[in-house]
Amino acid sequence: MEVSELKKSETGLFGALAQLGHEQVVFCYDEPTGLKAIIGIHNTALGPALGGTRMWNYATEQEALTDVLRLSRGMTFKAAITGLNLGGGKAVIIGDAKTQKTEAFLRRFGKFINSLGGKYITAEDVNMKTADMEYIAMETRYVTGLPETMGGGGDPSPVTAYGTYLGIKASAKKVFGNDSLANRKIAVQGVGQVGMHLVEYLVKENAQVFITDISDEKVKDLTSRFRVTPVNQEAIYDLDVDVYAPCALGATLNDITIPRLKCSIVAGAANNQLKDEIRHGYMLQDRGITYAPDFLINAGGLINVYNEYLGHYNRKRVFEQAERIFDTCLNILNMASREKISAQEAAIKMAESRIEEVGRVRIPR
Repeated sequence: MEVSELKKSETGLFGALAQLGHEQVVFCYDEPTGLKAIIGIHNTALGPALGGTRMWNYATEQEALTDVLRLSRGMTFKAAITGLNLGGGKAVIIGDAKTQKTEAFLRRFGKFINSLGGKYITAEDVNMKTADMEYIAMETRYVTGLPETMGGGGDPSPVTAYGTYLGIKASAKKVFGNDSLANRKIAVQGVGQVGMHLVEYLVKENAQVFITDISDEKVKDLTSRFRVTPVNQEAIYDLDVDVYAPCALGATLNDITIPRLKCSIVAGAANNQLKDEIRHGYMLQDRGITYAPDFLINAGGLINVYNEYLGHYNRKRVFEQAERIFDTCLNILNMASREKISAQEAAIKMAESRIEEVGRVRIPR
């Protein structure tokens, strides 16, 4: 669903929640610390809603609300399709992460999370780090993504990158007949924590990698360590490549960018890559571009924090679970071809089927 559709909802806020199927939205405000946050709980049929908190300097509060609604819904599908007993939730904090994050600020946010009694469990996301989770954990036990020294799983981004890498390989097998990425041209948009680790996997397999990011420092760091080619942020859409891997913020696949793409596959780690999940999913399909659903192939991070949430965290087991993303992705792409629907629609259909079937089992009698 597009941002504009949410804004134009004739029934207001509750209409927007009904359109996307949310259970609860919590607005958090604390004047002394300047905290403004929104927690979106989409669906808890399979279990408590687990999803990260991102901090972003949103242009408007409406933009923040739209983001948390879309992100939390995506988490529902991500948990369901990956076979985890979790619901979908997400939180956004409105503000500048470089200047506003303090101990009091983060601990106050932790109190808001704690007030939900475990219905929502948080983790790190954009502009939030493991150290921030430590402060939040001072006020609530409903937090994951803690450092290994505290019994947590540490940074989940390597696992997210690994799942994304496997999604790219599964897509290559579908499109090219084999999953080798050697000499394949791959454009990675966004080289933050996840994008950086993804580049490492790709370079190790001798892919030809092109990178871009809003941070010149991150680009310089990677070009100094790996044989990659930096490109202008806007030029990334026009590259003649095999794979476009969006690993920054969402909605980069839209009416303007899709006609510019010169690739066979879109597979990346960013959430909500399709500005309109139905229309733009079919637009890619009509152009002969295979799309690996983002909420599936970027599920490695959720697998990581889920194992932390269960206790007795084991890194080897986490990576073994993430390996299943390859087969699931290939099954979805084959299902989309077989049923003549977009891969996004096939993935949602598979996720909703599990929610309905297992959700019925979990209903108390």
